[in-house]
Amino acid sequence: MLPPDNPHDPATFGPSGPSRRSFLKQTGGLLGVVLAPPLAGQAARLTALSKKVEGLSEMRLKVNGSERSLVAEPRTSLLDALRENLDLTGTKKGCDHGQCGACTVLVDGRRINSCLTLAVMNQGKEITTIEGLAQGEELHPMQAAFLKHDGFQCGYCTPGQILSAVACVKEGHATSDAQCREWMSGNLCRCGAYPNILAAVREVASRF
Repeated sequence: MLPPDNPHDPATFGPSGPSRRSFLKQTGGLLGVVLAPPLAGQAARLTALSKKVEGLSEMRLKVNGSERSLVAEPRTSLLDALRENLDLTGTKKGCDHGQCGACTVLVDGRRINSCLTLAVMNQGKEITTIEGLAQGEELHPMQAAFLKHDGFQCGYCTPGQILSAVACVKEGHATSDAQCREWMSGNLCRCGAYPNILAAVREVASRF
């Protein structure tokens, strides 16, 4: 423990001013004064936020044929609601800006980027994710075609690719290779499995 400073003690004041010991004591005190209030204020704000429940909304979404309820902020995207609230992690978060198609789901049969729509806006609509595409143990024809033609590598984009392909065929936009490429262009594959994806989509389209 440092002894009290004595202005007449050489340990406190040298010939050219305050000693190192005195300087450190004074600086430490000043830092304590400067830093303490913000830290205390931050702790108080965190406590207040942890108790704040206003702004949360109860939502009911019909996903894969089942009614699901969740409580989330009104600004929660459909993508985050599916993944974080309903544990349907087959829908992937890629760019989160509607540019890669990894988050594609079907809403009332139409393909959308789930990162660009709010969950609250999709109440009362039929939402289909990759988890709801198969019928029990029987794969959807598009899933089976992707397996047959090896239409994936890392697999991260595959759920969005498959759901987009299902809608593409249903829309009648897969009648030729060129048309299929154009209407599937919103779904990116970093692994470059496009030829195999095209083969899978065209095979399923040929059956309809």
